[in-house]
Amino acid sequence: MTARRRPKFRDLSPWQQTLVLTLACVQLSLAATAWIDLARRPADKVGGSKAKWAAMIAVNWIGPIAYFRRGRIG
Repeated sequence: MTARRRPKFRDLSPWQQTLVLTLACVQLSLAATAWIDLARRPADKVGGSKAKWAAMIAVNWIGPIAYFRRGRIG
């Protein structure tokens, strides 16, 4: 049995490459915005530990969205 080879970026079609790059940019922008907001927000306006949220934001898509939905108070 032969293991399946994971496709390399250069093997993707131009449309797929554009999609991957667009989604990566959106993910990085979302995470950066969440980290900046967390750094500037007073600790009493964060639902939980700032350290916990900083680590959680690093989790793709789920972390930043969870921070904006549940981590910000007021």
